[in-house]
Amino acid sequence: MKEPLVPVVPMSHTAHIRSHRKPRRSATSTIAVRAGVTGGILSLAAAGASASASAAEPVTQTIELPTLTADMATQVAQSADATQQAAANYELRAERDAAAAKAATEAKKDLAEAKKKAEAKKKAAEAARKAAAERATRSAERATLSASASASTSTSTTAPASGSVATVVAFLKAQVGDAYVMGATGPSAWDCSSLVQAAYKQVGVDLPRVSQDQSMAGTDVSLSNVQVGDILYWGGKGSAYHVGVYIGDGQYLDAANPSKGVVIQDLSGYPASGAVRVL
Repeated sequence: MKEPLVPVVPMSHTAHIRSHRKPRRSATSTIAVRAGVTGGILSLAAAGASASASAAEPVTQTIELPTLTADMATQVAQSADATQQAAANYELRAERDAAAAKAATEAKKDLAEAKKKAEAKKKAAEAARKAAAERATRSAERATLSASASASTSTSTTAPASGSVATVVAFLKAQVGDAYVMGATGPSAWDCSSLVQAAYKQVGVDLPRVSQDQSMAGTDVSLSNVQVGDILYWGGKGSAYHVGVYIGDGQYLDAANPSKGVVIQDLSGYPASGAVRVL
């Protein structure tokens, strides 16, 4: 009996090498997702099932994500409110501090200004008191000189009795500090010629009103021989623009100008042009 023939199938030369490929999954697979919330935690569960007979158990993966509960949202809102309130409090405090600093600065400035005004007022009061005392002193001296002049019997332009020069000088010195005003004739403001005229009137000597005419009165005297009581003039004789009276020790007294008033000055600083003697 003949042996049955066994068909021989040619094999690949790599058929004996074991394959390392991963088994293919079935094209038909399902993934199930399950979600739930427990204690404020959101849970997601994914399960995959293969139609292949080799997948015995479904694969499940759980992902937990935090979720906001009502209590947590309230806490967040309260925290935000507290932060905003704290910021408002800090801003209010800063504004109050700035206002307090400004008020302190203004108060210090006002105090300094008040002290300054008080000091100025005090100085003004002291100056007024001093001026009043000086006026009272001059008034007393003038009264004494007027009484002395009334007692004099001489009314001419000739030299009066002894002591007249001292009376003239005393009257002039009593006017020191008075103002210079052009055209004024006393008793507290003078120009140069009105002061000289008033001084000599105290002893009964009537002089012309203006400096030009006063330079022509009496007897000419050289400046090297000038004596107390002589009239000094500046400018030409008969055209003098200023006059004063020599009071000794190289000094003269005059109503100088608006800035100086009635003063005593050194003759060396402003030499006279000439002099005349009427006493």
